[in-house]
Amino acid sequence: MSINTITIDDIEPLKSIVLVRDMEHGDKITKSGLIIPDDNGKDRGIRPRICTVYKVGKDIDFLKPGDKIIVSHGRWTRGVDMDVKGDKFTMHMVDNKDILTIIDD
Repeated sequence: MSINTITIDDIEPLKSIVLVRDMEHGDKITKSGLIIPDDNGKDRGIRPRICTVYKVGKDIDFLKPGDKIIVSHGRWTRGVDMDVKGDKFTMHMVDNKDILTIIDD
């Protein structure tokens, strides 16, 4: 009896869905030294998050894997821990309407 294995290459986001990784969490310190406290689960100090695009749905033509984006606060799914060829990360799903901007390096 064989067991089918699903790999990350088998996963394709539907239409306008974006899969992201490396979502920023925890306190953030600005270049000037201002500390922006972590706001997960709190009712104040909410802020958008920066993350990296992992895969995009077929209807999205303005993003590509590797792009850095800013997502509206709380507009992502709970994370799923992934291990792709030894690269461990947490993947989240985002709808493209909740992307505020693409960060240009």
